[in-house]
Amino acid sequence: MSDTLASFTNILTKCREIYIAKTTDYGTAWRILRPIALADQLYIKANRIRTIQENGETKVGDGIEGEFMAIVNYCIMGLIQINESEDLAMELPMEEAVALYDKYKDESVSLMLKKNHDYGEAWREMAIESLTDLILMKIYRIKQIEGNQGKTLVSEGIDANYYDMLNYAVFALILMDVK
Repeated sequence: MSDTLASFTNILTKCREIYIAKTTDYGTAWRILRPIALADQLYIKANRIRTIQENGETKVGDGIEGEFMAIVNYCIMGLIQINESEDLAMELPMEEAVALYDKYKDESVSLMLKKNHDYGEAWREMAIESLTDLILMKIYRIKQIEGNQGKTLVSEGIDANYYDMLNYAVFALILMDVK
């Protein structure tokens, strides 16, 4: 489990660095996105991964590693949007944007440890393609929940789906042996 924690943390550190660099370049322009737009952005990333997996090549040049990292970051942005949005300015100071990122990054680590305890790291035996499909399924769930005005009868809400997708993306990166 300590190997998983170290790998998980290392990948989240890389994702955080990308988030900070993009926030430096673009500010927090992502704050304009409504939940459905975030779901569509996640769909674009996950669908591209699946297409590359099926075709075995990419013509744009960027591989699936960057797309999985983008999924991690969009999931954290989504968590910020649904949990903090009403109290936030559109353009966040860098310190606040990073503090919010860290809050949800840390919560995702805590959740991963709990789930890994209960599930016995079953993800290590899964195909990366399966993790991609699970991410796509969670995106469709978010879209359905959005279509239901955010209400569910017995299912987890949107935030749980964001956390799951984040974890699946990190697990895929670990399985890809991203250092």
